[in-house]
Amino acid sequence: MREFLIAGNWKMNGSNAANRELVSGIAAGVPAGSGFSLLVCPPYPYLAAVGSALEGSPVKLGAQNVSEHESGAFTGEVAPAMLKDMGCDYVIVGHSERRAMYGESSFQVAAKFQAAQAAGLTPIVCVGETLEEREDGSTESVVDFQLNAVFDAAGIGAFASAVVAYEPVWAIGTGKTATPEQAQEVHRHIRGRLAALDAGIAENVQILYGGSMKGENAAGLLAMPDIDGGLIGGASLKADDFLAIAAAAAQG
Repeated sequence: MREFLIAGNWKMNGSNAANRELVSGIAAGVPAGSGFSLLVCPPYPYLAAVGSALEGSPVKLGAQNVSEHESGAFTGEVAPAMLKDMGCDYVIVGHSERRAMYGESSFQVAAKFQAAQAAGLTPIVCVGETLEEREDGSTESVVDFQLNAVFDAAGIGAFASAVVAYEPVWAIGTGKTATPEQAQEVHRHIRGRLAALDAGIAENVQILYGGSMKGENAAGLLAMPDIDGGLIGGASLKADDFLAIAAAAAQG
């Protein structure tokens, strides 16, 4: 039985004061129950402070991005071992904003995936299509290309210690939303691609939904058989909103 993972991606938001309030609220309100985990991914400068604030709570710490390099003359980059040293358990790789705004290719994402695992981090690899790609019927081919880059670089076995997040880019911050059935269709396809290579790994991989999950739609999405949690953006910045999603996972 796969456990739900509810991961908060704070993006470029936060301050020391705001983070203390947010983390305190989340840690104090974690719903009772088993079968789910919570994760927060603050910006780099706040990893140490947030990690300290989370000590003694069940909430895990992750980062939003990582370099594919171990060390060296890469000004402004952060190595996987540095994140591990700061107490991170997870790292997001290939977020749609990194792909679209910063030109990260699927091959660079695959290299980051490998580097993260080599340092003992669990990568959350993001895949998904734009509105134009959905409307022209290429959702599955886009997702397959993004996944294939990781399969080719790391092998299917690497997914035994990885998470996949499906991001319908067209449903993030646009006011458009995917129905639970639309989301499930792509999640089922992703699990099928994994199963074609290793059925056992496919059955156990967590596939998160990253398309504007909120308290009011979380239960419907999490009821789908291949949706194993959420990669949460805006709703992770308010404790009550994030905990509403966690409550849906606890009840699921």
